[in-house]
Order: sequence, then structure tokens, then C-alpha cells
Amino acid sequence: MNKSEVMVIGSSEAMWSMNQTFSCQDRESPETELYRFITNGILLNVIGVLGIVGNIISMIILSRPQMRSSINYILTGLARVDTVLIITSILLFGIPGIYPYTGYMRTYYFNVYPHIVPIVYPLAMIMQTASVYLTVMVSLDRFVAVCHPLKSRSICTYGRARVYVIGIFICSVLYSVPRFFEASVQEEWDPVANMSIYCAYPSEFRQSPKYVTIYVYWCYLIFLYLIPFVSLAVLNVAIYRQIRKADRERQRLSRLQRREIGLAVMLMCVVMVFFLCNILPLVINIIESFSLEFVGADMLDRMIKTSNLLVTINSSVNFIIYVIFGEKFKRLFLMLFCSHGFFGVGGRDSPDGATHDESFMSNGDRTSIRLHRQNTAASRNGFNIRTNGTSVRDKRSNRIRAPSPGPCVYYPATRGKDGVTTTTVAATTTFNTQTSVPNADWTEQNGSSSTNSTGF
Repeated sequence: MNKSEVMVIGSSEAMWSMNQTFSCQDRESPETELYRFITNGILLNVIGVLGIVGNIISMIILSRPQMRSSINYILTGLARVDTVLIITSILLFGIPGIYPYTGYMRTYYFNVYPHIVPIVYPLAMIMQTASVYLTVMVSLDRFVAVCHPLKSRSICTYGRARVYVIGIFICSVLYSVPRFFEASVQEEWDPVANMSIYCAYPSEFRQSPKYVTIYVYWCYLIFLYLIPFVSLAVLNVAIYRQIRKADRERQRLSRLQRREIGLAVMLMCVVMVFFLCNILPLVINIIESFSLEFVGADMLDRMIKTSNLLVTINSSVNFIIYVIFGEKFKRLFLMLFCSHGFFGVGGRDSPDGATHDESFMSNGDRTSIRLHRQNTAASRNGFNIRTNGTSVRDKRSNRIRAPSPGPCVYYPATRGKDGVTTTTVAATTTFNTQTSVPNADWTEQNGSSSTNSTGF
């Protein structure tokens, strides 16, 4: 790695020593350059590009009207932040990782990269901070929805979610303001190429011992690792306990509660990936904060390169989790991007983006409501309700509207010969009425249709 390069994601400490004497033209060992080329030059770039595509698709799907909910707005904000974070990671690590081993991208390495570091580096830190706390906000939203469902209607609203996302972004910008003063650009002469090149170096502000100790080490450790990690652990343990309790009382749960729990399971997977991909950066930050020397310089450098790759992976895989666990998300994805029945999934689209085979995801199983047109029963969860030769849907759709009755004339009461009072009603049109009692399944379906679906 170029010794002046900024360690943006995997470590709070840039590879800038307090008394810097090296030049950006210094070379690393061939093994280190090869490792950097594989992890950053190849894997980070490929995964980053795929992650950008996946996040853009996620933003398109989560922004659909039928996906409008508080949790989906937070996930949309997370996808936006992760997309920018991946772009900055590619600019700061992916593309520069190609030149030292291959000799390609020299112009970018010495002319473009040093000039964009003072802007892209603080932007990456802003996005990293926002991504961390948006992940915490996702868990907090699910904690309220699963553990306090009565309060979720007033707390987990679309308007409040928008305020939370904007507030997190503003706080992330304010926290990362000092990062804009850490990098400086210097011009040097390359005797081999016989031309001027540029290198990114730490500024005098960045080399202040108090600044490094307080802000770079401790603030980074506390605000980007300890507080988020502890919060995520506490919230997700509470969610997991509620899910275990719900498994024992599954028959007593409403369909909306099962859907909320299913969504919580999916988002727990997102948090689990976050933990796995950020454990190594946490270890690196602890080593730097306490100046631990049990890890050699070469090993620490490789750990930092690996951690940058892991954090890029964390920002890129959410789309895969949504497709695997989110039935509604997957259905909308196939409808929007595979509309001709790709993967064997097709069906006529309904106004809310659902097909006739309407499925709801629950915790571990699938509860389906299917109405079969040609069968003689409407089935739900194994219980059949017989109708007169047609399904409930056909009976409702094929019913012929009776003509409107004409005006009725009521004659005054008259006393008959036997002394009985009778009332005569004359109608100009005779008609038959049909009284139908709504099926319990239809009542459940219609009764819950007004609820804002937060599920996938």
C-alpha cells in the first residue's frame, strides 16, 4: 500500500505516522503488493460494482408505493448511504490497489487520487457513520414493532422515519467535520518518469498528538463501535427473545404480528452480517488505540486491507438478504425486472404489485391465502369452505346485479271481516334478494387490508 493512503473504513488511523519521512513513491514488498491487488484491486472493485447495482435495485423497489412504511424508508436511506460508501471505497482503495502490482492506472494513482482524497475521505467517513447508525435505527424500529406493538403505530410512522434519517445524516456530517482538515496534497518530482507527481499527506492538524488520541482513537472507538455494537446487541437479544416467545404462541398471533416477526428475522440477518464484517475493524481500532505490539506491521497492514474489503461487502449484500427472506420484495423484483416470467415466476399484476398467489412471510413458515377459480372450495390453511359449485371469488364476481326495485306504495291499514288488521304493500317490480354472510376468511382479509403493511 502507498504509505500516504488513507485508511478510511477499516481503521480510524490513517497510515500516517506522527513524524512522517516517507514518500508516496516508496514501494512495498511484492507479497504485500500482490495481497493488496487481490483484496482491493480485484475483490473490492468487483463486489463494490455488484453492490452498487444491488443497492440501486433495492432503492427502486423500496420506494414503490406498496412498500411505503417506516422501516422501508430507513432501509432506503441505508441503501443510499451504502451506495455512496461503496463508491468512495472504490475511489480510495479499489482503483489505487491496481497500480503497485500491475503498473496500470498510474495517472489516477499519482494525479487524480491525491487531489480527491481531501474531499472523498471525509465523505467516506460521513457515510460510514451514517450507515452504522441507520443500522441501529433499523433494529430500534423492529424492537418497537415486535416488543411494543401497541406503541409502534404512533412511533414507527413514515414521517418520524424521515426525521430520524435526516437527523442521523446531519449528526454524521457534524461529527466528521474535522476529517476535512486531515489531508494535504504535495507536489513531488519523479526522476524515473521525469515528471511531477502529487502525493496525499497528513496535514499538521492531523499530526497533532491530542487530536489523534482524543478524536481519531477514542471518539472513533466509542461512537462508531462501542455504542452501536452494544445497542445492536441489546436490541436484537430482546427481539430474539420475543421471537422465541412468539414461536410458542404462534396460533394466537394475528397475521400482522406474524408478518412483523418475519420482517424482524430478516433484519436480524442484516445486523448479523454487520457484526461479522465489522469485528475485524473493531479489533484493529483497539490495537491502534492501546498501541498493542503483539501484531507485526505487515500483519496489521494486511488486516486493514481485509477490513476495508469486509466493510465494502457489508454495504453490498443487503440486496441478497432482501431477496432471500423478503417474499414481497422478491415478488416486486421479479415483476419489475423479470416481467416475462423469468425463473418461472409470472402472473398478472395487481394494483399493489401482488400476484393472485398472495403470500405473507412469517417466522419460519408461509401462510397463504389462495382462491381457486375452478375448484369448488376456497381454501385457507387447510380448511375448505364449500360453495355452490364455484369459488367465493367467482360467486362474487359472477353475481348478476338485481334490478333496482320500483317505488313501493303503502296503503293504510284496513280491518277485515275477521277483525284482523292488515297492511298491503304494492310494488311495481318484483325481485329476489339474496342474503350472504361474509366468510370468516374474507372478513379477516378485508379487515386487515387497511393496515399499512411493513412486511417484505
